[in-house]
Amino acid sequence: MRRWSELAERVAATTRTSEKTALLADYFRGLTADELPIAAVFLTGRPFPESDQRATGLGWSAIARSVAALAGVPRTALGEAYDRWSDLGRAVEDVLEAAGHHPDPAASPSLPEVAATYAGIETASGPARKAALLGALLARCDPLTAKYVVKVLGGELRIGLREGLVEAAIARAFDRPLEAVKWAGMLAGDIGETAVLARDDRLHDAALALFHPIKFMLASPAEDADEIIARLGAPVWVEDKYDGIRAQLHKSGREVRLYSRDLHDVSGQFPEVVESAVDLAWDGILDGEILAYKNGTVLPFQSLQARLGRKAPSAAIREEVPVIFVAFDVLGVGGGGETAVDPLLRVPLDERRARLTTLDLPLADEGGRFALSHLVSVDSADGLEAAFADARGRRNEGLMVKDPRSGYSPGRRGLGWLKMKKALATIDCVVVGVEVGHGKRHGVLSDYTFAVRDEERGRLVNIGKAYSGLTDAEIAEMTRWFEAHTLQQFGRYRQVEPTVVVEVAFDVIVRSNRHQSGFSLR
Repeated sequence: MRRWSELAERVAATTRTSEKTALLADYFRGLTADELPIAAVFLTGRPFPESDQRATGLGWSAIARSVAALAGVPRTALGEAYDRWSDLGRAVEDVLEAAGHHPDPAASPSLPEVAATYAGIETASGPARKAALLGALLARCDPLTAKYVVKVLGGELRIGLREGLVEAAIARAFDRPLEAVKWAGMLAGDIGETAVLARDDRLHDAALALFHPIKFMLASPAEDADEIIARLGAPVWVEDKYDGIRAQLHKSGREVRLYSRDLHDVSGQFPEVVESAVDLAWDGILDGEILAYKNGTVLPFQSLQARLGRKAPSAAIREEVPVIFVAFDVLGVGGGGETAVDPLLRVPLDERRARLTTLDLPLADEGGRFALSHLVSVDSADGLEAAFADARGRRNEGLMVKDPRSGYSPGRRGLGWLKMKKALATIDCVVVGVEVGHGKRHGVLSDYTFAVRDEERGRLVNIGKAYSGLTDAEIAEMTRWFEAHTLQQFGRYRQVEPTVVVEVAFDVIVRSNRHQSGFSLR
């Protein structure tokens, strides 16, 4: 793990993509069979592959307990270091370096040992046991290695590395076509497995499989109708952009599972969809959106939130907030085995949609829990604007505009899909609080809390927070102003003079108990 950490430092030190790729490729070539998949996964900033649903469940308190015990300092020392760096790994390194923690290099853990500890933390019961396992691992790590053990554990690597660069390095290391590596990665959902397949010249073995979710195809944002028509050409297919939960439905026989955008199994949260799909005379994979839907009407996302995070919703909540699955794509059809599936990812969208319409889904207006996405063909910018207004009239966010000839690219924002959204309105707010940012913005005040005036009570009340919308130069300028106009400071947060007014664009305003105003902007 020490060698991996040194590599991460070198990757973080350069801004040149070609140099990052070369560093990774050289490193991959020198790894053993058991090290390669682990190293590749860690370089994506995760303790487990993306398609792996495990989570360590280790929070700040347990990490602070481990580090404080090892360094012989109060737990508050880690918080103070974090306030300096806005980076937990860097804070751990800082605390251990100050404590003079330098164990025997011969005891430094290997990559498989670190991976095994992460797995042990995931299965351990209770924060004390989890903290003990982490503490035992960190005791063998020098400060630099400990820094990256914690970074990977928390999913916050932040070394200027995207998964696409890791794929490029794998292709270069083993002299494989980059597109073949990317395609295998899309299907496998595991960069470690992809690296092994590339090394062994078995990229062709990667296959779409039932109950092995793949990344969802994404859409690039666009606001101008003329630009959309120019980019995609006419005609384009237009679907409503729904305000729900993106989901994949996998079915084989009477087994049905639902997977969320982060590839987690959420079948238990929406049992009525599963029950409605069980008797389908069809096996395969659907892409769609789960919506709160009652009495023929789509309910706002705020209603759907009552269903989220519940492993088994009660009969009462199912009655109060029923859901449907709006299908808009079919990614594969049953291939004759329990998990085998014939992929349709490279089949044009118009052919996939034709397949979808033949599946005889139990539709919501007939007592089922399914619907097909609302779709029309449009051949002009004026037609797009009219379709956008119609979608808003149906209480949806905007439009998904698709090239009917496009394939399905898992995990990619391809040129074949665009999303057309426009802010519903803007509101003038005053900034009342600011907070130190994270990652590349750890040294500036980039997170703003804003408020509106409550005329009845004669005071400002919070209505939301924002983390984007300003350039780096603007944030740097505002940081200097806020530092000079701070009223009170509470750790990373500053209460500031309420004089800076910002215009905030939003899509939806909903009632919320999180803010003093009683409302929240989205």
